[in-house]
Amino acid sequence: MSGDYFISKRIGYVDSSPFINSNKKVNYPTWQMSSDIGGIHSSVLLALKDQIQLDKNFDYFINSIGKLAMPLGLLCYSEPHLIVESSKLQTNFRKNNFILFQFVRQHYKVQWIFLLFLNLVIYEGKVLLFPFLSSFLYRRRNLKQEILDEIEVQSSNTAIEKGTIDVVIPTMGRKKHLYDVLRDLSAQTHLPAKVIIVEQNTDTNSVSELDYLNNEKWPFHIKHIFTHQAGACNARNIALAEVESEWVFLSDDDVRLKADLNEKVLEKVAQYGINCITTSCLQKDEVLRYTKIHQSGIFGSGNSFLKSEFLKEVSFNKSLEFGYGEDTDFGLQLRNIGVDIIYFPELRILHLKAPIGGFRNKFIFPWELEGVSPKPSPTIMYVHSKYFSNLQLLGYKTVLFFKLNKFNVFAFSKFNKQWEISRNWSKKI
Repeated sequence: MSGDYFISKRIGYVDSSPFINSNKKVNYPTWQMSSDIGGIHSSVLLALKDQIQLDKNFDYFINSIGKLAMPLGLLCYSEPHLIVESSKLQTNFRKNNFILFQFVRQHYKVQWIFLLFLNLVIYEGKVLLFPFLSSFLYRRRNLKQEILDEIEVQSSNTAIEKGTIDVVIPTMGRKKHLYDVLRDLSAQTHLPAKVIIVEQNTDTNSVSELDYLNNEKWPFHIKHIFTHQAGACNARNIALAEVESEWVFLSDDDVRLKADLNEKVLEKVAQYGINCITTSCLQKDEVLRYTKIHQSGIFGSGNSFLKSEFLKEVSFNKSLEFGYGEDTDFGLQLRNIGVDIIYFPELRILHLKAPIGGFRNKFIFPWELEGVSPKPSPTIMYVHSKYFSNLQLLGYKTVLFFKLNKFNVFAFSKFNKQWEISRNWSKKI
């Protein structure tokens, strides 16, 4: 749709997920629905008929369905091709602050009501006391975790033709761990066609330490690239340029893989008709918290499978090298070209979290030499400023302040200075 969504854009004050500032030009994951045009499978409505109250306002009802059911596996999208002449569609929602506060109360933790109220005071100078107080007349809505489990999924989309997989692995000083990854890949019931290894060592006099690449026989082709330039973003981009198979598996060099991982991934791809999968990637004894297949708000550069045809449109942002946020940026690039990222908890990769290896010097960012430390990191600010709505950015600012300073309001002046320094540096990245 071309107009605004039913729920006010001010929802960005409390929701920093990628599902808020959606790209309406492509098929984009979002729980934000519209009664102008759309559809929902009858099996979903039947499953939810006794679970969600039938609101007087139909737009409120369908947005409630999207927000509650999306984390439980309901796949929700904004689809521009539903509308032939979108330029003629104009929505005329009267922005109702009572509805906004009610929606936040019924679909978010209670503390977000207070943060919404506070953000409106700080950034808009508005004291919406009555909408705030009226929200406490409502109870939070919840769905049974298993409510959608009985609905069978079989997409008509054809996502696999050849089923070939190339594997991309950047590595630095982890000879033994990389060897174990290669042994796991060689034991796959569905073998990769090629494994692309980009080995880094910043010592200009060094040579490769990966002697087993040539000394042993492997059941796939290995493309080995050695470079003295450090940086995972650069290494992954080099490797991605070498991908030839239909699918690419982005892997870390310190993981362990079950023998049927590739096979199970392709089964899920065929079942769901999707172009990107991210797996669970936990350390030993770490508890699996997210147990439902769902549209993920994250992307893992060490545990994801992507259809390689999209590599011509995305890359790891080298401006974020040695910082934070490159995974988030890559995932948001994908969503903004219409590629959804689906998380499958039963597809498991063990992350060893091996000690940092290789000949490395700590990278010193120019802002680290200043007297006042920027908050957040300018690389994080760069990503947020690029993809967040302005209201999401301001909401994030408030949350970050409380995380760093608790309730010390006297620290706000210093924090605001740190924030502005971060914003200035983010524009130079």
